[in-house]
Amino acid sequence: MFFLNLSMAEFTALFSVLGGVVVALYLLDRSRKKIKVATLRFWTPAEKPPEAKQRRKIQQPLSLLLQMLGLLLLLAALGQLRWGSPERSLRDHVLLLDTSAWMKASDGARGNARRTLMDQSKADALAYLRALPSNDRVMIVSSDALATPATVFESNRSVLEAAINSAKPGSSALQLTQAIDFARQMQRLHGRGQGEIVYTGAGRISDKDESLNLPKNFRLLSVRKGGENVGLRKVSLRRSATDGELWEVFVTAHNFGTKLRTIPVALAYGHAPVASGRLELAPGADQSGRYEFRTKAGGELEIRLIVQDAIAADNSALFELPAQRLLDVTVYSDEPELLRPFLGVHPWISPKFLPTRSYTADTKAAIVILDHFLPSSPPKGRAIYIEPTGMNSPAGVASPINGGMKLSWRNEHPIGEGLRTGDVRLDRGVYFAGASPASTIAEADGKPVIVAVAEPSRAVVLGFHPAKSQLRYELAAPLLFANILNWLAPEVARQKEWNGESIGIVRVAVDSNLRPDSIKVLNDGGVALPFTLVGNKLQFFSGTEGMVRVITAGREQVYSLTLPEVADRQWDPPKAVRRGLPGAFSGGASSYDLWQWLAFAGGLCLLFDWLWFGRIRLHSATPNPDAVQNFSRWWSSQMGSWRKAG
Repeated sequence: MFFLNLSMAEFTALFSVLGGVVVALYLLDRSRKKIKVATLRFWTPAEKPPEAKQRRKIQQPLSLLLQMLGLLLLLAALGQLRWGSPERSLRDHVLLLDTSAWMKASDGARGNARRTLMDQSKADALAYLRALPSNDRVMIVSSDALATPATVFESNRSVLEAAINSAKPGSSALQLTQAIDFARQMQRLHGRGQGEIVYTGAGRISDKDESLNLPKNFRLLSVRKGGENVGLRKVSLRRSATDGELWEVFVTAHNFGTKLRTIPVALAYGHAPVASGRLELAPGADQSGRYEFRTKAGGELEIRLIVQDAIAADNSALFELPAQRLLDVTVYSDEPELLRPFLGVHPWISPKFLPTRSYTADTKAAIVILDHFLPSSPPKGRAIYIEPTGMNSPAGVASPINGGMKLSWRNEHPIGEGLRTGDVRLDRGVYFAGASPASTIAEADGKPVIVAVAEPSRAVVLGFHPAKSQLRYELAAPLLFANILNWLAPEVARQKEWNGESIGIVRVAVDSNLRPDSIKVLNDGGVALPFTLVGNKLQFFSGTEGMVRVITAGREQVYSLTLPEVADRQWDPPKAVRRGLPGAFSGGASSYDLWQWLAFAGGLCLLFDWLWFGRIRLHSATPNPDAVQNFSRWWSSQMGSWRKAG
């Protein structure tokens, strides 16, 4: 026999303290003597008060013995006294249940095509539980990209079986090294005795080191490797830079099997076929294909590999594409041919040219361009002013430029970013006195000639006409208009890409000169995700399905993380690894709990002591053999006195 919750020293110390208190109470009990006298007239008080003497002899040893025995039994129950050997009763096992995406595959058994690798792994896990002694504790850990405990160390087999039966394969690849390290840590911190670390699964891993550092207590319950499988690895969609109606689709697939496969690819937009092709996939290799289709309307694009294989979840990808959104620009100018080249080359701009006399302040265009005039009622939205006349321009007082002033750029502002010119001089125009350096985009001999206004609504004021100056011969002229439109309407001008990726670690190529504070990585709910940036590689992790947006300057990439992350590496475990069920544990439990019986016996001892010595004869020094009869007489007398009093 042995204690599970207490050591022998702790048990002895607790019993000594509590037993000493009980014995002291018996020794310190004062005696009281009842004296009957005829009348108080014959009572003579003592001249000297009697001294109270403590009893040094236990008057009720049987009562003390019952209480000490009850205390001993209750402490033994508290310490969880067990019958048997403690050698195998302190074993805590960790069962790593593979819930990676590969476990969705069928096991390839003939006549049982619907049975998945997950079903076989669950059966092996349940068989392992039945082979263990009933007092061994087990922790169930769901293992994919993350090691997630499904239970604590638990000996209740019904709880463990329920956790195994409720496990489902996820969408990420298995990180076996991380799962084993987690199991070691749990056994070291919370285990009572080192048991086994058991892995049950197909062994499809994404670890870079296939050898792994396996502990000595590792056991493998392997299942079938699964059948042939081909799946989508990555899908990218973007609008053409020259044609706003043309979509370009790039599809990458991978062959996880051992045979050469020719796979048809079909693209459907709004359930109507729009493109198709074929991919030649060598064993263990990737193959990419490019497809095009045209549309202005929004809708759902489905990309599908027409194949029947082990995993159906990675054979298709679905995207919700927006309708083509054009930027409405209204130009009020009496010389529209000068501005038409700057606006007609952008596929996402829809310009409308009107004479200055038809100007109205309530125009609904996203951007309004005012050429050589300053209306009394400015537009309510975003605007571009070209050489405004008068004293009330949005950039301040306009003063005429003296001929031959050299043009220079301030690249700190987003509009001036990337603009360079040679020896360009302005012969005519105006400059704006009082403009702040932070809002200045271009200067002529140190005087602001292009100013950006942020309040009350965004506006850009040009002190000269680009098509009437030497700037028209420079590449900076169209870039200036592109930067202005991008600053005024970044949501429309921003380049967007849609990508279909697998769940897990996502790597994004970005510009190498980007600052981390200028990058946003947001999930479906708009919550920022942590990321790392090394050179031109941005990396973030997502363990669940959903949409993630990566927003940088002038570019937005939308990642649809719906494809399962299927590992392409099959683990080859060492031959020395223990495999199969532990037949040595089939002998049943090595020890048995006694605390229930001990608690019952201890309570029975205290109850018997209370009935025999505590209630029937409170002042008797010896047990009363007629306890029940005396108690009945006493109760009858009490009832009679209560009736008379009533």
